[in-house]
Amino acid sequence: MEFVTKLILKEVYKPRPEWSHKGMFGRLACVVGSERLTGSPIFVGMAAYRAGCDLVFLIGPRRAMDVAANYSPVLITQPLEGKRLERRHVKNVISFIKEVSATAMVIGPSLWRAPPTRRAIIEIIKKVDLPMVIDADAIRAISAAKKILTKKKAIVTPHSDEFYALTGIKPSLHPEKRIKIVEEQAKLLKTVILLKGRVDVISDGSRTALNKTGVPALTVGGVGDTLAGVCGALLAKNIDVFTAACAAAYINGLAGEFAAKEFGVGLLPTDLIEKIPEVIKPGF
Repeated sequence: MEFVTKLILKEVYKPRPEWSHKGMFGRLACVVGSERLTGSPIFVGMAAYRAGCDLVFLIGPRRAMDVAANYSPVLITQPLEGKRLERRHVKNVISFIKEVSATAMVIGPSLWRAPPTRRAIIEIIKKVDLPMVIDADAIRAISAAKKILTKKKAIVTPHSDEFYALTGIKPSLHPEKRIKIVEEQAKLLKTVILLKGRVDVISDGSRTALNKTGVPALTVGGVGDTLAGVCGALLAKNIDVFTAACAAAYINGLAGEFAAKEFGVGLLPTDLIEKIPEVIKPGF
C-alpha cells in the first residue's frame, strides 16, 4: 500500500514535444446528462479540459447538450432526442465515438436510473473498446452486468452508496476494513476501483493507494463529475488506469482544497475546476 503524493504529477505530465498537434493529448467522449440534470456534462467536460485534454466531446439528451454548448464554445456536443439516454440512441452514440476517434470515454454522470437508460448504458459499455471511467448512474447500471468489467480497462468511481449498489457491501469507515473490501472487490471484478471518501481508496486488486487530498467542503454536487473528467483526461492520453485513478484523485482533491481556501463551504464545482491548472503546474 502507498500514499499518493505530488510526485505523481511528474508521472502523468511529461514535457510536450515542440511539434505537438491537436489530439495528441487526448480525445475524450463523455456520455452524460439528462433533461433535468444539465450541469454534469459541463463539470465533466471543463474539468477534462483543465486537466490537459485536447478535445472533449459530450453526448447526451438535447437540453443538456444545449446548456453545455451555451456555457462554453470549447465543449463539442452531440445532442440526442428525448429526455434521457435510451437503447434507441446506442447506435448513434457508438457511431459518434468512432467518428471523433475518441481515445477514452466517461459514462454515467446524470444519465438517470430508469430501466431503459440502464440497459443502454450496459450496451454502450459492452460495445466500446476504449479505456473508460464508469461513474454515477453507470455504476448502478452495471451492478446487473458486472462481468463486462473483466474485459475493460476501466476506472469505477463510486461513493459509498454506489459501492453498495455495485457490490452489495457497505464500506466500513474503519480504515483497514475499508481498504480490504476495496481490494477484494477490485480483484473480484478485475477493475480499478476508486472509492471516494475523506481518504480515497484506489485499488486494482494487487496495488492499493490512499489519497488524502480534499476537504469536507467538497460535499457540493458536481465534485464527483469533476473527478470523472480528470480521470477521463488522463486515460485519454494513454495513462494506465491505476495511475490515472491515483493522479485524478490527488488533483481533484487538491483543487478542492485550493478552492475552499477562497470560498469555504460556498465553493462550487466550477471554482474547483479553475484551480486544476494551479495544481498540475508542478508536473510541467
